[in-house]
Amino acid sequence: MAKQYLVIVESPAKAKTIGKYLGKEYTVKACMGHLRDLPKSKLGVDPKQDFEPVYQPIKGKEDIIKDLKKSAKAADTVYLATDPDREGEAISWHLKHLLDLPDEKAKRVTFNEITKKVVRESIQAPRAIDQNLVDAQQARRILDRLVGYELSPLLWKKIRRGLSAGRVQSVATRMVDDREREIEAFQPEEYWTLDADLLGRNKPFTARYHGRDGRKAELKSQAEVDAVVRETENAAFAVKAVKRTDKQRSPSPPFTTSTMQQEASRKLSMTPRRTMAIAQQLYEGVDIAGEGTVGLITYMRTDSLRLSEEALADAREFILGRYGEPYAQTHRYKAKAGAQDAHEAIRPSNVRWAPEDLKADLTGEQYRLYRLIWSRFVACQMSNAVYDSVAVEIQAGRHDFRASSSSLKFAGYTAVYEEGKDEEKEEKGSPLPELQEGDGLALQGFAPSQHFTQPPARYTDASLIRAMEEQGIGRPSTYAPTVSTILDRDYVEKEGKYLKITNLGRVVTELMKDKFTDIADLQFTAHMEEKLDSVEGGSTPWKGVLRDFYGSFDKDLKQAEQDLEGVRIKVPDEVSAEVCPECGRNLVVKSGRFGRFLACPGFPDCTFTMPLVVEMPGRCPKCGGRLMKRTGKSKKNGKQYTYYCCEHLTSKIEAEKCDFMTWDVPVQDDCPVCGHTLFKKAGRGARKPFCINAACPNFLPEDKRGYPRFAAKKTEGEAGPAPAGEEAANAAPAKETAAKGTETAAK
Repeated sequence: MAKQYLVIVESPAKAKTIGKYLGKEYTVKACMGHLRDLPKSKLGVDPKQDFEPVYQPIKGKEDIIKDLKKSAKAADTVYLATDPDREGEAISWHLKHLLDLPDEKAKRVTFNEITKKVVRESIQAPRAIDQNLVDAQQARRILDRLVGYELSPLLWKKIRRGLSAGRVQSVATRMVDDREREIEAFQPEEYWTLDADLLGRNKPFTARYHGRDGRKAELKSQAEVDAVVRETENAAFAVKAVKRTDKQRSPSPPFTTSTMQQEASRKLSMTPRRTMAIAQQLYEGVDIAGEGTVGLITYMRTDSLRLSEEALADAREFILGRYGEPYAQTHRYKAKAGAQDAHEAIRPSNVRWAPEDLKADLTGEQYRLYRLIWSRFVACQMSNAVYDSVAVEIQAGRHDFRASSSSLKFAGYTAVYEEGKDEEKEEKGSPLPELQEGDGLALQGFAPSQHFTQPPARYTDASLIRAMEEQGIGRPSTYAPTVSTILDRDYVEKEGKYLKITNLGRVVTELMKDKFTDIADLQFTAHMEEKLDSVEGGSTPWKGVLRDFYGSFDKDLKQAEQDLEGVRIKVPDEVSAEVCPECGRNLVVKSGRFGRFLACPGFPDCTFTMPLVVEMPGRCPKCGGRLMKRTGKSKKNGKQYTYYCCEHLTSKIEAEKCDFMTWDVPVQDDCPVCGHTLFKKAGRGARKPFCINAACPNFLPEDKRGYPRFAAKKTEGEAGPAPAGEEAANAAPAKETAAKGTETAAK
């Protein structure tokens, strides 16, 4: 009788892909992640028994466990093919114990990429479970459990129920808080720039003031600017030196988890959590016409810049064929200090699958992320871009002015890809005339400009992840969940793309810094990550890490409980610009079972509440008032939704009232024809703005905006929910207005 083999992976998508690559004797099943873990209802770890964990089957997964046990019993060999990282190794270890598999029957296999070649090669070369990897995961899991289950109750008693604390999330919150304090403490300093509008060889150009007597000088006041103008306005301007050079720019290295999340945030406006979810889909497999189900990228949790020699050769062959010999240049990248370097960098599994060839088989998000990964990989194996750079030094009496420009001479890797930036790019200098040393120049005038130094920018998703990586906080698998957690806990909020500390986050951070200095300390947390890496490397026993940590943590916890006996820490109210229509006080932000909302601080004398509103760009097309983003809950199914309306929607003054509301998102741009604010369809990804003014030639009718037809097309009694929930029923526009949507409002 032929032997039967069972392959266990995490997800059904991965099982489907791998199942197509193996023979009929292989059965591939999904375990749906962890099947055994620490219990939810109690600590599950006994520090007095040397931190021995108590693992239990996860509730709700009984049927999966039963099915896998049956399949494992019937199989001759069980291949544990979970993800190639600590978490995946731990899942395989738990499966081995849960299914009671002997060593000779349980085989561990990993796939850096899910392609037919790699899957078959991996199945032919199994290994034993790496206990060091498992122990590193156990140490992290138990550390997080100890902090979370023992510290969180203190936060509930002293601040507010439902709060949580964790090693990495506490430090990430502190980083956002520290940046906010830098901004608050920042003292702007005045400085000036002075541009001279010049004419050289009958062509105008601009030069900027550089200094005096060959030394660079900064202009700090208008008086200093006026002095330079007086000394140079009648002086002869002449070209002192012209320097022409070819400047080269190298391509960025291939993606790691961190840089992929940063670039997806900058270029695709994807949150780190969403980026990882889409990357997981691309890794596990997508149905491609003519190919079947294939994994399109290599494993997406990595801190390595290493690329296989096979991948380098394939990239060179592809670039030679598409772009030609001058564009091909092999680059090998070294991993950063401290990187685990367990897997290759993130790259397409087959560089010949160009994004445009796969577009029809991918969702919009899959296509955009795959194109980003593919482009970055191809570009990193291309030649440097070359720029023709010209710098001109100009003398006027004892003063120097300088002008420069740069033009692309050879595209190199920029033919495929350019890295995004967190900050706005500086404008490149305008083209300069063909100047020569000694040329006389005619002064056309001066353009002085006053400036003030700016505080450091708030973190974005991308810049916070970069800062965490630079500080050694967290690892590739933890960046996305950490950012999501501090947002979900309301420790941090988003203003546009920027992260801002909330009053709650500041209070919790202050408590952590005061009572738990180790957990809130960046260096301590980074050092803990190094210890976990040493556990993975086999040089440190995992329980030793727990012993070292828990001694001081338990002492700090007991001291904090003693110090805070009878103390209740109040979170200051966040005062909004919205005014209570009942009593005139400024509304404050409160948190409830269903999230944040606005309430009158005069409670219980005044009980007015309303959904939390956020001011949007643009103006109301009916009355010119501010546009607000609001949320409501459907009376029918309890789901939360977002709508946009005029600030005067809830006005108690009849003359001010305005019933404008829309499901579409207002944008900063105005219609070039009628001047009304433009809107775009709600949802993820880039959307083309449109005009909702029915009298404008640019007007886009409601049925062409990509939404399903609104309920107004049905009978009157079947209209959809009004755009405000039960909490703000009085603030909602009429049912008819909500049903007709933006078209009626625009008219």
